[in-house]
Amino acid sequence: MNFFSVYLILKRLLDLALSLFGFFLLSPLALLISIAIWLEDGRPIFFIQQRIGREGKPFYLLKFRTLGYRKSNSLLAKMLRKTALDELPQLINIFKGEMSFVGPRPFIPEEVLNDKYFFQRFKVKPGLTGVAQIFAFRDAPSKKKLKLDLWYIKNMNIVLDLMLILKSVFLSLATRWDAKGLNERVGK
Repeated sequence: MNFFSVYLILKRLLDLALSLFGFFLLSPLALLISIAIWLEDGRPIFFIQQRIGREGKPFYLLKFRTLGYRKSNSLLAKMLRKTALDELPQLINIFKGEMSFVGPRPFIPEEVLNDKYFFQRFKVKPGLTGVAQIFAFRDAPSKKKLKLDLWYIKNMNIVLDLMLILKSVFLSLATRWDAKGLNERVGK
């Protein structure tokens, strides 16, 4: 068994452990968010969209619905997006093995480019968080995000994954996902 195989096993065990921990720790919050969405805007509570995963296989990504509201700029919708709590249902995607905590963000089928570099992203599971999500502006050019994703794939390891998870937790708690100035010198 080579180093990369051991890493993938450790990564999957980490994903399972953190997703189960997240279910138990955050299920009361998820229930409150569900009730708040239902009271404010009705159903559906979840946004479900087909995305492309590892090896180009499609899966259905889960999120709390924050767009398509009659009040899409409501305080609740803004807070969920700013803290990334709208992504909480993706713990189910991670537990099922469709996603990982760390990896390139999954694309919708229409966004997939016919490019050999782009398809390298499909060598790994897509992630809830990753280098491009943390270090690139939300509206950064696709080439910048691709460069960061490829850097991650080339350098991925458990220590890097843990650092990115911790950075993501900090960004969520500090409500700084949309803040500027996060473009540290990664992947240059």
